[in-house]
Amino acid sequence: MDVGAPTPHDAEQLQRLVTLAMPFGKYKGQLIADLPGAYLNWFAQKGFPKGEVGRLLALMHEIDQAGLRRLLDPLRSR
Repeated sequence: MDVGAPTPHDAEQLQRLVTLAMPFGKYKGQLIADLPGAYLNWFAQKGFPKGEVGRLLALMHEIDQAGLRRLLDPLRSR
């Protein structure tokens, strides 16, 4: 699978993970990038919500499952 170079859209999505707070639920107000893996797994099993929040939760779940959370650290200081 040839993933290719990241696009500006990809970078924007990663930046949203470290700037957008969870708008509802148990972790309301917590950055999506800081949500616990178990909570992301729960969404993966039950279904991600529709819209941007759901897409970002799914992306964060993939990042968490791959053990790549630390790659978001440089984005936090922007």
